[in-house]
Amino acid sequence: MRGLKDKVVIVTGGANGIGRATAIRFAEEGAKVVVADFVDGSTTVSELASIGAEAVYLPVDVTQPESVQAMIAKTLEKFGQIDVLINNAGITKDAMMKKMTKEVFDAVINVNMNGVFNCTSAVLPHMLGRKAGVVLTASSIAGIYGNMGQTNYAATKWAVIGMTKTWAKEMAKDGLRFNCVAPGVIATEMVMKIPEQVLKEKLLIKVPAGRLGKPEEIAAAYAFLASDDAQFINGAVLSIDGAMTI
Repeated sequence: MRGLKDKVVIVTGGANGIGRATAIRFAEEGAKVVVADFVDGSTTVSELASIGAEAVYLPVDVTQPESVQAMIAKTLEKFGQIDVLINNAGITKDAMMKKMTKEVFDAVINVNMNGVFNCTSAVLPHMLGRKAGVVLTASSIAGIYGNMGQTNYAATKWAVIGMTKTWAKEMAKDGLRFNCVAPGVIATEMVMKIPEQVLKEKLLIKVPAGRLGKPEEIAAAYAFLASDDAQFINGAVLSIDGAMTI
């Protein structure tokens, strides 16, 4: 991808799954990568180092503004700039609405929506000061179309689309870009724990492509949207779902 070499990229939720695949893809493109996660990301950083990338793991709790501010400060201390923020951190706590507790609802809201707000707020002064920067956020097809048992998750993934479009309108003139990706059913650890029969009969049957998406395919979309090839793409939502939502 054009223009990613030596760019400094923060990937929240970068230790595993789509976040890990994204960190690896950006490292392969020559970027300097911050693996930011609530869980230990040192193994992912070791993988990046093995391919010659400059990378660091920074622990962060995206629900805590002080933790996020510390992550931003340490990134600037280490690399001197931040070119791309990828709001990839997210959780699920599923339940049908009639059984969903306020505690479970709030837990997902705090990570998936408030976490995006906290991280974006923290990086904006730097990006606005440079009049350059890209913020990419993980939405989901559940956020666009809803999904049974995911009131909390769908609410957050719809919310970040609205936030992204608003920020694009507000700050395009300042040289900043904001976009979302909306993955379908992706072969992450969480999905692969679903019994094979359920996977085939309940999920794959809905995907015209006939297979699960790969974390690397979401990572490729992040890389494209962060690159110079996507300079006029702002406020967009890119669905990556094997034609599931057509």
